[in-house]
Amino acid sequence: MGAAHSASEEVRELEGKTGFSSDQIEQLHRRFKQLSGDQPTIRKENFNNVPDLELNPIRSKIVRAFFDNRNLRKGSSGLADEINFEDFLTIMSYFRPIDTTMDEEQVQLCRKEKLRFLFHMYDSDSDGRITLEEYRNVVEELLSGNPHIEKESARSIADGAMMEAASVCVGQMEPDQVYEGITFDDFLKLSHHPWSSWARVAEEQESWALELVVWHWVWWPECPLGPWPG
Repeated sequence: MGAAHSASEEVRELEGKTGFSSDQIEQLHRRFKQLSGDQPTIRKENFNNVPDLELNPIRSKIVRAFFDNRNLRKGSSGLADEINFEDFLTIMSYFRPIDTTMDEEQVQLCRKEKLRFLFHMYDSDSDGRITLEEYRNVVEELLSGNPHIEKESARSIADGAMMEAASVCVGQMEPDQVYEGITFDDFLKLSHHPWSSWARVAEEQESWALELVVWHWVWWPECPLGPWPG
């Protein structure tokens, strides 16, 4: 009786922290156990068991995001060696579908948190800015599977996007002025800008890739991308 009460208290606590229902938490726990091999924690190498993830051009960034202390809300930098089930839920909560009962303020908060997660994927050194080199790396990885786009073309796309970011976020720059990089506030501004290519990249490319790989595999183990192990 005491153990059951304790378990139900723990589930209610997780519901409050993540927004998942008890049924969703139970289903996610089954997926966690499959991925971990029935161990209490997941390490990076466990993701080697996920079918087709190795074919995703941003595989390393997806896996790294699960262990990023910023996403785990455990610090402003660094990577965890392993994550437990609560950590796993924290990461999955970024991609929880919008609840129809949410008001506009809650919807915008959810969207902001998802964009923060994506910002962390770009900002690989955790210094609070996306530099030109970091963004070049992202674009090169995203386009690496396209045989018609050479590395120099990918770099040109990244350079053009950074020039656009400077134009939107800073405005007219002096000839000797250097744009140091995109802050999270800049990132939010760009994602809402009506003609910004950043809005398309952030939400149509990387967000799509993340949600397809992460969310669909969790909820539909027989999805077209391949079944979960186990």
